[in-house]
Amino acid sequence: MSTDNETTWLTTDARDRLRAELDTLSGEGRREIASRIEAAREEGDLKENGGYHAAKDEQGKMEARIRTLTNLLKHATVGDSTAADGIVGPGTVVTATIAGDESTFLLGNREIIAAGSDLSVYSETSPLGQAINGLKVGTTTSYTAPNGKDISVTVTKVETYQP
Repeated sequence: MSTDNETTWLTTDARDRLRAELDTLSGEGRREIASRIEAAREEGDLKENGGYHAAKDEQGKMEARIRTLTNLLKHATVGDSTAADGIVGPGTVVTATIAGDESTFLLGNREIIAAGSDLSVYSETSPLGQAINGLKVGTTTSYTAPNGKDISVTVTKVETYQP
């Protein structure tokens, strides 16, 4: 997931879902965790208070998620899925032969995919995403994987993403 200031593409549905999650975490979520921390604090010795430490850990994770969502929504480009015109772009579902194996994935941000989908997601800023973004069906290229290995990829199909 994008955690720095890079722009990422989101569908309107994904933006709305993420904004609702952010609103819930920032309001109700913060109030709930603060009340759990206060209740645990009232139990006494904080050094051996498992409930207090668990609540503080959960608070840290929740605050990290709030920061991630805030940054993502601040820098997102929101719009409809890119029309499948045979060219790879953010928001397209790509079928490609990667190092001899066929793979189908969404080029974009994993936050676009709702829970329960088994579609893989590759960021347009990943080595694979950068290599194929803008390519036409039938084009072969290669990219350097994080381990330094050159990997061949051929784009075989590009479809419009349907959430």
